Amino acid sequence: MAGAVKLTLYIGPGVLLEAPHEVVEALASATVMSGAGDSQSGFELTFDLPPRSPLRTLFLLTGGGNLPLMRVALVVTINGQAQSVIDGMTTDVEMKPGEGGVGQLVVKGKDMSALMDVIDFTGLPYPAMPPAARVMIIVAKYAAVGVIPMVIPSVVEDIPIPVQRIPGQKGSDYKYVKKLAQQCGYVFYLEPGPEPGTSKAYWGPEIRVGSPQPALSMNMDALTNVEEMSFNFDREKKIMPIVYFQESVSKVPIGVPIPDISPLTPPLGLVPPLPPQTVNLSDTAHMSAISALMTGLAFAGQNGDSVFGKGRLDVARYGRLLKSRSLVGVRGAGLPFDGLYYVSSITHDIQRGQYKQSFTLARNALVSTIPKVPV
Repeated sequence: MAGAVKLTLYIGPGVLLEAPHEVVEALASATVMSGAGDSQSGFELTFDLPPRSPLRTLFLLTGGGNLPLMRVALVVTINGQAQSVIDGMTTDVEMKPGEGGVGQLVVKGKDMSALMDVIDFTGLPYPAMPPAARVMIIVAKYAAVGVIPMVIPSVVEDIPIPVQRIPGQKGSDYKYVKKLAQQCGYVFYLEPGPEPGTSKAYWGPEIRVGSPQPALSMNMDALTNVEEMSFNFDREKKIMPIVYFQESVSKVPIGVPIPDISPLTPPLGLVPPLPPQTVNLSDTAHMSAISALMTGLAFAGQNGDSVFGKGRLDVARYGRLLKSRSLVGVRGAGLPFDGLYYVSSITHDIQRGQYKQSFTLARNALVSTIPKVPV
């Protein structure tokens, strides 16, 4: 690629190897979608396909079933700093005919969680294990393919007593781990890197603290580093749950509102909207106190944002990759919208000669909590 941005492609049925020069030259575009845990990250690679290209054999073996899955990794080097943007498995190979015998090969895939979604392990028991222990055991099975578990135990652990109940798995490893994350108010995603062929499997709270990335600037003449950016304030998105605990003597349910603020998700704005509506989680009255609290925290965390942004930038002008699942500063958008945001999702759009990123941002209130953002 032109300028200070270089793209390296790794492929292989198991062990990743740097792609031959002919394959890299045939790569016309690459799109990578990276979210904050709501769904699996994915990629789409488009190759120009001359009549006698080796790609016809290399990737169509996967589509023909001779190899169950082909592994793909993309590494971007900007100003000498390498960073993995995807490490995953192909799930679909499509061939498009073109004029003069030159067609296109479109390779689609997902991150390494695709490997966790192949086999159904319904019925596998986990006696006396809290959710974090179950997740650690499940993810450890994929260490051989470079998946490194990073599991954060819940603040309140619900340890099942074997004589009362034994938790059993329902569905594939990915579906079950994802369900456990939702029940605890956590997120689960795979983040590529730091080396090609490795991924970090994160199961834990959505962390909105830490060092923010350099600011996204708009309406600042020569300092502007985004092509477009807009914001939306939607107070209807904020919903406060009310959890019910059953009093042990009278059996009367007592409702307790659960806020969306925690040590790992501090407010990013000064003026939060009052929740326009509340939701009664009446089913929690039949749960244990710990399970009811976890359910309330999960709902509050998933429905606490009210300020949203979206935009697009050129990586060469921004000077680095904007990363999802972390904080970033915004300036030049006006008093209500300047400040820190959580990057909810990133879409990488890579073509020969250009590298663009589309992004979505979120936070829980208007007006910045800090006087200035890092630039």
